[in-house]
Amino acid sequence: QSQLVESGGGLVQPGGSLNLSCAASTRLFNNYAIGWFRRAPGKEREGVSCISPTTTWKIYHESVKGRFTISRDKEKRMVHLQMTNLKHEETGVYYCAAWDPYGLGDVECPLGWGGTYDYWGQGTQVTVSS
Repeated sequence: QSQLVESGGGLVQPGGSLNLSCAASTRLFNNYAIGWFRRAPGKEREGVSCISPTTTWKIYHESVKGRFTISRDKEKRMVHLQMTNLKHEETGVYYCAAWDPYGLGDVECPLGWGGTYDYWGQGTQVTVSS
């Protein structure tokens, strides 16, 4: 079974913080890189951050470096995205997705718009507003 379920979205004021979580099935968690993507109203989907299966690679969109932190919880099979100092323009639906390295080993996970990711969660709404 291949499943991803996001949680943790909500309403937060500008400058506030939120922690998103992605619960992954065993197969996806152990073998796939997990990425976070967002789709803001009227905009295309964009990659926010991703983490490789071994956690060697943690990649961030330039706009969130220093404010967002991605991590894996092996025991709970979850990937967390800690977001701080949130901005109004970061409002949108946040999705987690899984990317298969296809035997390449411990390689850097891609961001972009997520076109190479194989599995997606249903998304969680993040609203940054005063």
